[in-house]
Amino acid sequence: MADQRRVTVYDCRSENKARPQREVLETSGLDFNRFLRLLLPKFAIPPHEKFVLATTDRVILDFHKFEDLQDGSTLHLLQREDQALTAATEEHINFTPHYDTLIKGGLYEYYASEGQNPLAYALAELIDNSLSATAKNPGARTVEIRMVFDGGKPTVIVLDNGCGMTFTQLKNWAVYRLSKFSRDKVIVGGKLEGYTRPDPVRRSLNSDISYFGVGGKQAVFFIGNSTRMITKPVGSPDVHELILSKEGFESREKDKRDIYSTVIKNRKPGDYSHVKGDDERCLRALIGEEFGKKSFTAVVITGVSPEHVAFLKRDFDVWTRQLANLYHYYIHGVNGKDTSSCSAKVDHLPKIDIQIILREKPPKSPSVLNLREIDDDRQTLFLNATVDTFEFHAATEKDGGTVEGVIRYHPFLYDRETYPEDPDAPPALDDDASDWENESAAWQQARARKHIFDCFWNGRLIPYTKLQEFDWCAASKGPKELAECYGRISGVLFSDDRFEVSTNKLTFMDLEVKLKQNSTIFTRIVNSQKQRGKILKDFTEWLKKCHEKWDKQVKFVGFKETIERKELTPKKMQHPWATFSSIVWDGKVYKTGQLVKSQKTVPIVYGRMGRFLLYGEHKGSVFATGGEVEVLLEPKEFYNTVKTIAISKINKTATDEEIQSIIDNDSAKFPELLEVEWPKGNPWPQNASRAAGTEFGPIQVKILNKKGESLSQMPSVGLGKGKKMFVELKIVHRGPAKEDHKTVLHSVAQHSPSWNYAFKKTANLTNPGNYTLSLNTKISESNAYVFGGRQLPSFKLTFTIVAGTPESFVVSPVSTPPHVGVPFNISLFIKDAHDNAAVAPPDLRPVLKCRDLELSYEAVSNLGTTFTIRSVKAKGKVLNCQKSKMYDLNVTLPGLKTDTQTVQICLLPGNPHSLHVTPEDEPIALENGNTFTFTAEVHDEAGNITAQAKQIVSCQVKGFPPVTADCSASGTGQLVTKPINLQITNGEPQNLTVEFEMPKSKWKVPLVLRKLKVVPSTRVSRMELCGDDNLVLRNGEKIEWLAGGSLENLFYKLYDEAGRLVPPTEEIACRIKVNWTGDVNVTDLALGKLPVLQVPTQVQPPIFYLVSYQDQNVSVSFNIVPRPDEATKLKATPLHNTVKLGEILPGNISLELLDQYDNSTLTFTSTCKDHITVEADGLDKSAIDFVWQESSGSVLVTGVQFLSGPLGPRELCFTYGSFEERVHVKVTAGVPALLKLTSGPEMPLQVLNGHGIATPFVVQVCDERGNPTTDQRVVVRVNSSPPTLKVTTAVISQPVSAEGKASFPVSGVSGPKGCYKLVFEGSLNQKPIPGFTVNLTVIPDPNKPVSLSVEYNTAAVFPAGGRFPVFSVTVVSDEGCPMATFNPAAASMRLWKEAPPQNTSPHREVTELKCCKPLGDEKKDRFHFRDKPIPKQVGKYTIQFSLKIDDGKLLSSNQDEHGNAAGRDLGGTVVVSIENLGGGGSGSSGQSVPLFEGQKNSLTTSLVEGKAHFTRLVLMENSPGEDGSDYLLLFRPEGPMVPTTLDPFPLLFHFNKDAENQQKMFELTKKKNTLTTSIEALRENFATSTELLTALTSQCLNESEKESVIRKELIKRKLESGQTIPEIEELLTRKRSELDQIVRSHRVCSIPDQFRGQQDVLGAVGHLALVQDADAARVISWQIRGDMDCVLTKTLAAAQRIYKDTNGQQQVMSLETMFVRDDNRPLPHIRNGRALFDPPGNPVYAIDLLHFPSDPQSCRTAFKSILGNTILMDDLNSANHYRKAVVQHKMPCPTILTRQGDRISGNGKFGGAQNRAPPMHALKVFGAPLPPHHAALKEHIELLSQHRSALEKKQEAAKERGAHLKMMQSPESLKQRKQMEEMITQLEENERELASTPVRAGKRGLERAQPSGTAGKRFK
Repeated sequence: MADQRRVTVYDCRSENKARPQREVLETSGLDFNRFLRLLLPKFAIPPHEKFVLATTDRVILDFHKFEDLQDGSTLHLLQREDQALTAATEEHINFTPHYDTLIKGGLYEYYASEGQNPLAYALAELIDNSLSATAKNPGARTVEIRMVFDGGKPTVIVLDNGCGMTFTQLKNWAVYRLSKFSRDKVIVGGKLEGYTRPDPVRRSLNSDISYFGVGGKQAVFFIGNSTRMITKPVGSPDVHELILSKEGFESREKDKRDIYSTVIKNRKPGDYSHVKGDDERCLRALIGEEFGKKSFTAVVITGVSPEHVAFLKRDFDVWTRQLANLYHYYIHGVNGKDTSSCSAKVDHLPKIDIQIILREKPPKSPSVLNLREIDDDRQTLFLNATVDTFEFHAATEKDGGTVEGVIRYHPFLYDRETYPEDPDAPPALDDDASDWENESAAWQQARARKHIFDCFWNGRLIPYTKLQEFDWCAASKGPKELAECYGRISGVLFSDDRFEVSTNKLTFMDLEVKLKQNSTIFTRIVNSQKQRGKILKDFTEWLKKCHEKWDKQVKFVGFKETIERKELTPKKMQHPWATFSSIVWDGKVYKTGQLVKSQKTVPIVYGRMGRFLLYGEHKGSVFATGGEVEVLLEPKEFYNTVKTIAISKINKTATDEEIQSIIDNDSAKFPELLEVEWPKGNPWPQNASRAAGTEFGPIQVKILNKKGESLSQMPSVGLGKGKKMFVELKIVHRGPAKEDHKTVLHSVAQHSPSWNYAFKKTANLTNPGNYTLSLNTKISESNAYVFGGRQLPSFKLTFTIVAGTPESFVVSPVSTPPHVGVPFNISLFIKDAHDNAAVAPPDLRPVLKCRDLELSYEAVSNLGTTFTIRSVKAKGKVLNCQKSKMYDLNVTLPGLKTDTQTVQICLLPGNPHSLHVTPEDEPIALENGNTFTFTAEVHDEAGNITAQAKQIVSCQVKGFPPVTADCSASGTGQLVTKPINLQITNGEPQNLTVEFEMPKSKWKVPLVLRKLKVVPSTRVSRMELCGDDNLVLRNGEKIEWLAGGSLENLFYKLYDEAGRLVPPTEEIACRIKVNWTGDVNVTDLALGKLPVLQVPTQVQPPIFYLVSYQDQNVSVSFNIVPRPDEATKLKATPLHNTVKLGEILPGNISLELLDQYDNSTLTFTSTCKDHITVEADGLDKSAIDFVWQESSGSVLVTGVQFLSGPLGPRELCFTYGSFEERVHVKVTAGVPALLKLTSGPEMPLQVLNGHGIATPFVVQVCDERGNPTTDQRVVVRVNSSPPTLKVTTAVISQPVSAEGKASFPVSGVSGPKGCYKLVFEGSLNQKPIPGFTVNLTVIPDPNKPVSLSVEYNTAAVFPAGGRFPVFSVTVVSDEGCPMATFNPAAASMRLWKEAPPQNTSPHREVTELKCCKPLGDEKKDRFHFRDKPIPKQVGKYTIQFSLKIDDGKLLSSNQDEHGNAAGRDLGGTVVVSIENLGGGGSGSSGQSVPLFEGQKNSLTTSLVEGKAHFTRLVLMENSPGEDGSDYLLLFRPEGPMVPTTLDPFPLLFHFNKDAENQQKMFELTKKKNTLTTSIEALRENFATSTELLTALTSQCLNESEKESVIRKELIKRKLESGQTIPEIEELLTRKRSELDQIVRSHRVCSIPDQFRGQQDVLGAVGHLALVQDADAARVISWQIRGDMDCVLTKTLAAAQRIYKDTNGQQQVMSLETMFVRDDNRPLPHIRNGRALFDPPGNPVYAIDLLHFPSDPQSCRTAFKSILGNTILMDDLNSANHYRKAVVQHKMPCPTILTRQGDRISGNGKFGGAQNRAPPMHALKVFGAPLPPHHAALKEHIELLSQHRSALEKKQEAAKERGAHLKMMQSPESLKQRKQMEEMITQLEENERELASTPVRAGKRGLERAQPSGTAGKRFK
């Protein structure tokens, strides 16, 4: 039995077997060949079949490996080495430890955890294994921990993307304590698997932390009671599973089975057929993720205890933070997560992601956390609270172990604690809390620090080991002044694996002992270099520097500004200085304005603190070790200066009371006031009033301080001897303004011991007014009023000087000459003895006297010093208004010393009082038709002729317009009446009344009347028209006459006003005008006969005819209506000439009977339609109907329809009696109904990817019968299906051509390989038209390069100045295969620095490198870039590989192919030459050609940008060439940029040589041209004049008709209007005012809308809608207040443009990115069209209350997105009842708004300020639509404007016609007609001479040159 060796073989060759065949074979004593012979028949393997035998490690058996097989091994029989297993297989394994060692060994280890829950550290054991497994990953390293607590079996899964484990490695994992070091002799896959220590790396971050073969197994049985190991090794297609469980161990022990035996299952990825039960559904999902993974390992732990589940859920933040602290430097690199660090070091470690996922029962969402995101773990907190570090290295002597250490300093700050609290530390005890209260915060912090160093092993934290300080960093070894600083340090130690740790990696075994041995050497590290020196000294200096630099003692608060101090030296210290308002120093606050005393300064200063100064750039509060403060020295009056001292110089012991007492004592010595004495008595009090001339003074003055002491000089106050003082006196006469003040007395007094400061008396105050006496103290030396910034004492006395007793007066001149009877005033000014204005005495009565005038006055007034005599009147005869006379007026005031004064006045006529009109005869005789002249005078009340402004006299003859005369200048005027034209009846005279008045005059002047007698005149006043058969044409009569007929023998008769016949004469005949002809016979008119009137041949509206005498003053007008003659033919008029086959002809066909002039005879009757017939090919007669039109006397034919026959013209034949008419109608195809492909490429269609289709697709539109139709409204479009196929066409959609066809050339097709369809569809007015599809197959283009694939070592490091790794660049074709057909010279590698992120093209300074030849072992189908130098300058670089392909295009490694335009404009010269038609120039065919001037046969000009310009082409005189022949001008481009294929441009011209008779012909032709031009101009002028008259006449009629139509329309609409233009203007003004009032009062939106009008911009949301109801507008605007100013755009590009222009400040919204369901759903209470209940409160969708003025479809879409289904109701109570009813019917209810401003949200919430709309004035609301009255007013205004315009045009047209008619009959016009007749005679003579002169046809020159028909390319 010892040699027994059994193996199990699974037959996995067939993939169709559900379970493979399994055989157990005995192989003892067999070699490999004999084993095969045993194997073949067992599994029926044919002799020639190939197969493979492999172990579960996928080791292929051979002779040697077969010998190494162990008993119980499992083999797989496979078709090939990499074949996947068809079903799961198993292999038994055995392991040795007792199960208590596994399931109970961890309990003690992990529960001995210093009072903490060690679950996080158990998970860390599994993470250690994952980090070791992923250590050699080329890319990202991921570890995922899943906590599945979603209701099934609680499960913990640890999953990584590491190298996985082979079968043997998984078996070894199950063996307890089989560590890395114990596996040296284990055979794995036929190879020795041993342990190799990794190379040293910084911080020992080598991932070598899965070590002992114990921790993982302890951890899984501490977490749960069962584990399932699932792993897939690199390079193997098999997945291995191992299950270890507490239940299985106990069951095997109980059954006395082999306890240490189990199986490992081998299967293919994704096979979960062995998983049973719903509680393991997470396991199925995990196995389902295996597809596509190269390798992985998953540890699935089940049976998790409830206590662990509760902890993992409850304390999720705690244990994830502990894990983040454990692996901090693996996650964040060697420098850790120091967010404040500016280090430029590069961490080359691979990216490690450790992700935690916690899934709980719904509805809780999964919690997902990456440990990289945690920022409150212990290491992160300490790193980010560090201001400086001290790095060192420790080496132990015996075992060569190394430790890297870092000490961190956390400074002292007053505002916050910088030494972080450990978030995972247990709560501190409060036993000594009372002892700490009396100690400083710094000492409290120092005492709390017991351990300094956190300890890491191979980069992983050992959590339960923390070390205190070493001797050289202990407080006992340092200076006392740094004692506090030793309590402010923390540290980290990084050891390698030469230091022992416990098997669960919770504690170090020997670290502290080894490090504290005397043989351990500590060395400081600076910039990664070891420093020589003593570690104690280096550390002490570093700690001292940290204290001085970072510990902040003074807090500066209240930052103000940064200033420059120019008084400082050196200059670099002048700026910047930050200023603050206060500081905090040792817990005490010092503020600006606070009293201060200095210490250790000479002298000691007192004052108030100003600004606090700190050097450097600072913003906000800041801590510093010191600074300066400004001191405003006190008392200010003695110093008035600021002194700057150091903050350390502030005496912190001085009190405010002490400082203020010293300042007050010094301040009391300052001069305080002036004391004034009056030694002679009679003092002047304040505001005294004295008469002018009163004496002032004398006075004496004393200067006193606060103590009452008299002073003559300033006190010394420690500043030396005081300065002398004097007193200055000023008396100022104050004016109304400061600049009007005047000093009347100025004096200075020096001090005298006897009388102090004395001033003498003065008596020169004689001018009345306000005065100020000023006594001011001044310093003798400086003459200053101020000392130390304080005003010296002064004294002010204000008094008033008033006028004395009145003695005389002055008369003020009369400013304007007075008028007779018009009141005026006389002002008198009263004076005293000093000529000052005085007040007049009471009861003063003046006396007025003047020769020749009568004077009077009504009253007097006395206002101050002015005495006024009011309402003085003067009457008497004066000169006229144009002459003047002066009068002396004497004024006497009784009682004054001087009582009489004289003033001169100039008296003028008074106001109008009456009118005087001459002649005064009664009555006054006047012949009818004449004018009469009256003279009017305006008199005042004294009878003087007076002239005043606006003195207008009116003369009104009853029944005639008034006339006026302006009498403002002379008082007189003449009034000439309008011609008096009355209708005299029977020759009887008529009497008229003439009224004279002054209208609109402010004076009431009586009316004057005169009588006027009008007698008949002898002028013509009436006309009559008569003809044959007693025909008499009355004025305005309308008569009918046969069309084409004439009125002959018409006569006129004239009568005067007395009714007497006036016989016609030649003079009268010349004044007779008719409007139907200009050709009149004056002889006939002199006999009374009128020209024949020819009636038009066409029936038309009444024609106006007029006979007038003397410019229409006497006229007769009549209207003739032409009537039709007898019917002579039948006429058919179709409305449309084209009809579609099968459709009825649009419109009707009208049948009429016409006379000989084509006038409708209106003879059809209702019975005639029954006798009308119609015939045509294919005509459907059943649909034809004849309808008689009574109004027009015609018959309408309807229902014309063709059902068959060819397309094209058809003839309709209509017959009525003997009349027949034929009409042609074109029959076209029917309505477009389908599309047909008329031509295209051959089928089946195959296209290379990226290529086009040579033949275009031509699509024809047809009707339902298949007839091609030409309806150009049809739009045809082509789409690809599926859309992954990209089709490049000139147009995707286009309307059909005039032939009904659309051509679609396809220039390119690109997409993945496969079959596609091109779908052709049509549409007509948005209605679809069925089309067709074309199948095509896209095949990849093997010759098309599409991308560059770059391969290189991604883990490589790029040191400056080194060499790049090898880059292998493969050109990939469209087929996905490499292409090796390109020249290596076309490939390049480009390198540039700091490329802008928005620009992917290389920088200008670019380095281009070429590829290298491939080496022997390198592939030949790619380009290799080897040993390329790395730039020496450190920075960020970009590498781009490119390949030059056809047409100069570049294919780059980071971009697609680009095509750039290469065309350029033409340049060079153009040569023009002359050739004959047969080709060739001069002499080429023996035929001469003409030459250019200068005997040149060619000319040259420049060709610029494809254009050439010849300014002069002239043939030379007597040029060679054949007379009368044709030649070619050839324009030929030349030059280097001109294509050789560009043909010359030919131009044909005719050549003449005729020179004989040239001069004579020239002169005759010139004369003929002149005469012809003049005659044509005159004829055109006369014709134009005639046409203009006709047009003006027609215009008059048209304008009159238009005005009448508008007036009738106004009357019809009952709208107010006017008869004249002024009336309409007044009405328009009133209506426009009403319109403006409406516009101003209606509600508008106040939101700015500056983007409206831009392309694709609709505008701001608040302006896009209007709301009529104010309450609705308020609440809806409030609901969407956040969107009211949002700008709505049609396109995303427009939205992005606005966003960019406003730097992201303007919110925007695009319709292109907006999804709105197109469901017009009813309100919630309506279902299936029926109301579920009777809703209260009038519910309505809020969006239905919005009115959209423009683009309603887009606006509604936007507001549907913004408002949704928000409902508006009347009140809150109704809204709540409505919501309740909706919810009870199991229906969702949207947000409800109420007109009262309340809101019920979608979840039913209401109430509170957040659900109540503010008042409207506090919101920006929607505008309101304008009321209907606004539109009516606008329409009324528009009609009034039209009426006014029509009335103006009517008047203007009549005026223009009269002026033009007068011009046509002027003498100048007749003279021009005679000149034209003479020119016609001269022209006839000229033509006879030309005919007699022989001359050849044609003329010389290039004028007749024409382009030839020669084909060729053209140029410009």
